[in-house]
Amino acid sequence: MQTARRVVCAMSGGVDSSVAALLLRRRGYDVTGVFMNNWDAVDENGACSLEKDCEDAYRVCKMLDIPFHQVSYVKEYWHDVFSYFLKEYERGRTPNPDILCNKHIKFNRFLSYAIDNLGVDAIATGHYARTSLEDKEVFQQKYMKTPQSLFRNRFEIRNDVKLLQAADQIKDQTFFLSQISQNALRKTIFPLGELTKAYVKKIAAEAGFHHVLRRKESMGICFIGERHFENFILEYLEPQPGKFVSVEDGQIMGTHKGWFLFTLGQRARIGGQRDPWFVVDKDVTTGNVFVAPTTDHPALYRELVRTDRMHWLSEDPPAELVKNKMMECQFRFQHQMALVPCVLTLNQDGSVWATLVKPIRALTPGQFAVFYKSEECLGSGKIMKLGPSMYTLQQGQNKIKSTVNLSTGPVKERDPMT
Repeated sequence: MQTARRVVCAMSGGVDSSVAALLLRRRGYDVTGVFMNNWDAVDENGACSLEKDCEDAYRVCKMLDIPFHQVSYVKEYWHDVFSYFLKEYERGRTPNPDILCNKHIKFNRFLSYAIDNLGVDAIATGHYARTSLEDKEVFQQKYMKTPQSLFRNRFEIRNDVKLLQAADQIKDQTFFLSQISQNALRKTIFPLGELTKAYVKKIAAEAGFHHVLRRKESMGICFIGERHFENFILEYLEPQPGKFVSVEDGQIMGTHKGWFLFTLGQRARIGGQRDPWFVVDKDVTTGNVFVAPTTDHPALYRELVRTDRMHWLSEDPPAELVKNKMMECQFRFQHQMALVPCVLTLNQDGSVWATLVKPIRALTPGQFAVFYKSEECLGSGKIMKLGPSMYTLQQGQNKIKSTVNLSTGPVKERDPMT
C-alpha cells in the first residue's frame, strides 16, 4: 500500500487557508497545519492579534484531526521585508510588503522548513491561484536547495511551471505571487485555484468553520493593522518637514512632516485648504510634495514606466521578448485593478519599459509592475522610473504651439460666418 503524500498547509486562521487544509485532507493527503508568526503585532489597545489568529488556526486543525505547528520568522521578516519597507519610503518610493513576504518568507524560508524539518512532499496555501502542474506532478518535482544563479544555462532543458490566474478573477492573487521562485512553484499546491470565494465560504460553513467565517477579510499592510499609518511610520522614521507645492503654479499650499507619509494619488490633507488636493509627485532632495487640485488632474496620469531587473516566473526572459525586443502583454500595478494592454521593451540590464495603451492614474515608484499573457502571470519588476505626466506633455505642447505662433506672427481668428 502506497504511503499517503505529506503536505504542509500554511494556516493563517482565515477561511481560505482553513478550507485549503480541508480539501487536502479530503484528497487523502497526510496534512500538517503550520502557523507562521512574522510580526510582533500589537494593536492600539495593546492586544496581540496574532494570538487570536493562531488560536483560530489551531482550532481548525483540531477539527480536521491534523498536526499543528508554529514557526517564528520575526527576525527574518524584519531583515528581509520590514527594513526594506522603511528604506523604500525614505527613498520616496511606496513598497509592497505582501509581495516581498511571499518571496522571502512564505515561499522561501517556510518552504525550506517544511521540506527540511517536516519532510513533506509539497506545501500548500490558501491563495487563489493555479499552476500548470497537477498534484501528482508537484510530488514528482525535485527540490533544489541551492539558489539559482542570476543567469540560467541557455543549454539546459527546462520544463518550467507556469503561474496561472485563479478561476475567480475577482479574488485572483497571482499579483502577490509574482516574485516567487520557480523552485517554489514546483513544490506548491493551490487547492482554491479552481474555486470561487462564495463556494469556499459554503464549504467552510458545511464543515462547521463558523469561527473563521466570522472573521473580517484581512486588508491593508499586515503589520500596521488598524493603526493610523502616519503614527506608525513616525515610530521608525524621523520627521522630515517639507512643503506642499502646487504643480500648476509653484505656490506653497502648506507644510507636512515628511514625504514618506504620502504616496502618489492619495489625498493630501493640507491645513487651511477647503478643497481637496492630491499628491502627484515627490522630491526627496528638497522635501517638496507636489499636489494638484483635482482627483483626475492630468499630472496624475502617465503611460510609461520602467522597472528594475525583471523577475520572470517561467521563461527568463520570454522568448518572444528576446527575439523581437518587444512584446505585447497586459499590465497591472495594483491587486484587482483591471488589466491594461501594454508593449514591453527589453533593456540590456534585464529591466523593461512598459508603454501602456492608455494613461493610468497614480502609477507609483516602488510598487510592482506585474505582467500577464492571457491567463499566465509572467512575473514582475519594481517600478523605478515614470514617463512624463499628461500635464507635462500638455504643457510641452502648449509651449511648442506658442513658439510656432510667435515665429509666424499672430494667428488671426477666422470669421465663422465667412
